[in-house]
Amino acid sequence: MSPAAESHQLVLAGGGHSHVLVLRRWLMRPRSRPPGTRISLVSRHGTALYSGLLPAVVAGLEPRDAAAIDLRRLCSLAGVSFVQAEITGLDPAARELHLAGRPPLRFDRLSLDLGAVTATQGPAVAVKPLEPFLAWADQCSAGEPLLIRGGGAAAVELALAFRARGLVCRLQLRGEALHLGSAAANRAGERLLAQAGIPIQRHAPSEAPADLACTGSRAPAWLAAAGLPVEPDTGRVLTHPSLEVIGHPQLFASGDCGLIEADPRPPSGVWAVRAAPVLAENLCRSLAEPRRSLRPWRPQARALQLLGDGGWHPDGPRALAFFGPVALGPSGWIWHWKQRIDAAFMARLADLQPMAPDGPAAMACRGCAAKLAAAPLTAALARLAPTARAPVAEDAAVVATGADGRLWLQSVDGFPALVDDPWLNGRLTTLHACSDLWASGAAVESVQALVTVPEAAAAVQEELLLQTLAGVRSVLEPLGAALIGGHTLEGRDGAGLALALTVNGRVAPAGHWRKGPLRPGDALLLSRPLGTGVLFAAAMAGAVAPEWIDAVLEVMQHNQASLVPLLAVHGCGACTDITGFGLLGHLREMLDVSGAAVAVELDAAAIPAYPGALELLERGFASSLAPANAAALALLEGPVQLVGASGRAGAGGQAALAGLLIDPQTCGPLLAAVPAERAPAALAALHRDGFLEARLIGRVLSRGKENAATPAPG
Repeated sequence: MSPAAESHQLVLAGGGHSHVLVLRRWLMRPRSRPPGTRISLVSRHGTALYSGLLPAVVAGLEPRDAAAIDLRRLCSLAGVSFVQAEITGLDPAARELHLAGRPPLRFDRLSLDLGAVTATQGPAVAVKPLEPFLAWADQCSAGEPLLIRGGGAAAVELALAFRARGLVCRLQLRGEALHLGSAAANRAGERLLAQAGIPIQRHAPSEAPADLACTGSRAPAWLAAAGLPVEPDTGRVLTHPSLEVIGHPQLFASGDCGLIEADPRPPSGVWAVRAAPVLAENLCRSLAEPRRSLRPWRPQARALQLLGDGGWHPDGPRALAFFGPVALGPSGWIWHWKQRIDAAFMARLADLQPMAPDGPAAMACRGCAAKLAAAPLTAALARLAPTARAPVAEDAAVVATGADGRLWLQSVDGFPALVDDPWLNGRLTTLHACSDLWASGAAVESVQALVTVPEAAAAVQEELLLQTLAGVRSVLEPLGAALIGGHTLEGRDGAGLALALTVNGRVAPAGHWRKGPLRPGDALLLSRPLGTGVLFAAAMAGAVAPEWIDAVLEVMQHNQASLVPLLAVHGCGACTDITGFGLLGHLREMLDVSGAAVAVELDAAAIPAYPGALELLERGFASSLAPANAAALALLEGPVQLVGASGRAGAGGQAALAGLLIDPQTCGPLLAAVPAERAPAALAALHRDGFLEARLIGRVLSRGKENAATPAPG
């Protein structure tokens, strides 16, 4: 869809099953997508857990990733902006969704599918939200006693799953019977629990202690606080049969947080899945001009429920089946039936392919990997001043000396948006641009921004600009730096969001670091891992595990300003930041200003990589800038010696290491030279400051002594 057509803003709040299937529908049927609409999905996590597989994950029958839906990939395929944020509230009148730590997100239409939270008392762990529950469950060990409060399907199935893990489980009921939907289902559930040796404590007082609470769920409290009509006992938002919130035609609700007032159903993934086609169509109809009448949804009266036993039985996993007053099992064939249903649901999402005809793997990389390659850049500068000596490519230029004697430094950096979330892109771009000053030993004091927004309606452009600049300020404000101005452009002919920044700062002359000269005896310290280029390139091809992107984004958002005083106190004499030209490309710049008498030895085993980066490089993935950066590999035949590379398994491992050395970095590490005798203390200081992946990766030698036997520090 052309950005010029975007005139509406639709926000999907939550990564529930309804929203997941709505996105799949719009991907598979692009014409059913609301035209002229910028769509964003907001979720606390980059993945959504499929509840149908949760007990199997707890029991150890399935790995966690088998139940994880990759929301980032799904959004990318569907052309939807993914926003990872905690939702804290809603202002229906202002049409703003409130997010923790960042500005509200405006919308023309808002769809709510938020899941639910367990209604619990006391210190018991809540089964919902699912992510913290699973983290807790991973710590439970065989032989431990486990008291579970609750008598519904979740409590029974999880008790059986933990029993399969070897825990000593007991179920605690407030009343007499289980709550599985019918008398037959309750009897079948009790028989299965008895067979598994799980006792039931009946009529337990509400204040009785428990370890895990499966005691029913409530919608998030901020829905009622926002003035929405809710069901009093559960806080679920009341809707018309069209899923439109009663009294709020700009809002929709489905899944565990929504309830059709005239036709209520208990919260269940079955109804969330069945609601998705109607929700997708009605969102589109509501945004049509003129608005079209909405389609009512009539949910089925009964839902099939399959309850697994966790696989504790010697004959293998079994399951019960409930439908209305009928209960079947336990049986192995019902378990296999459940497996097929769960696998089919996940396959509908895992097998999705990109809409682009050549696939995302053919797309050029964004972020700092979109910078011009070194060869045309160097050639153009040489032609610009053919008789002048080439200037030293310092990270920041000295533009003036202040009255106090301090140096004023300036640098500029920017690129097309690396991520679809404009706030996060603003934050990452600012951290990346500021690293030029940090690599020079300076403190950032002010910034100017050049923001390019795509062609769109004024309200859409306003929101993109607001979120982008708020992301910039999220970096500057803790530093005491100011956003002092800038300029805006409208991207024509389909150009997307882009941001460039001019950063200004000051440093005392004695604390001003340059790229060199490197001194023999120095140790080389790298502040964080490498691999952002290949990770984001592979993400465009849908080949990245979601936890890899979670990990790299967490580190990339870690502000590196505190490195300046830490490195200074440990004698840093030269520094640069590793960005688009990769580790070897920027190390070459340090060597260029150090003279022919200096060489570097790199320890292959010490060079840190982000999770998944080496695996992807070994599989043949690479950033689109990497082929141009490969010219720097010639350094390995000259002033840079790589030791320990032969320990890599086979040619594939060595090729992956070479790829890591030339991988372009966004929000990359600082590479600092410190005296060898102070290097261990410098590294320890970085670790204490939160730079846990910092490493000493090599040493500086006199040329001709590259093969000396002294080991690299660290």
